[in-house]
Amino acid sequence: MNRDTEREIAMKNSSIRVTIVALCLMTAVGVTACQKKAAQTETSSDATTQTQSQPVEVAHIDLGKGVGADNRVTDQSDAFTPGETVYATIVTNGSAPSAEIKTVWTYQDGQIVDESVRTIAPNGEAATEFHITKPAGLPIGKYKVEVFLNGASAGTKDFEVKRS
Repeated sequence: MNRDTEREIAMKNSSIRVTIVALCLMTAVGVTACQKKAAQTETSSDATTQTQSQPVEVAHIDLGKGVGADNRVTDQSDAFTPGETVYATIVTNGSAPSAEIKTVWTYQDGQIVDESVRTIAPNGEAATEFHITKPAGLPIGKYKVEVFLNGASAGTKDFEVKRS
């Protein structure tokens, strides 16, 4: 064999080695990327499953004299005058395709002043607004709002209507 032929063979072998190394590196990078994507998908899927499987519950009930665009009470209070509207924000946590929140507002003698029902489809924390008012004003006295979630009592909040 002459020198030129040997050089040509050596260059081809070198080129083949470089190609093989490049292919190995590309394969390794591709496998790593796929594993990372699969891990991200599993984490995302686990978080979604946890949110979806968390039952809906009432976190708290807030009463106040105003409510914002986000359905949350803006001026918390448990004392009102007869002409004011009494707002209640029911904050829930959890997820469900459908959940029913009901409020029953009662006067101190047990008389039902008002009842309202809202159906929600929460996914995480949700705020739902309810309110009562009377054109002639609410009578002076002690009141209570009881909140029901899917038919079960989920909490109460007492308040009072008095002269200013």
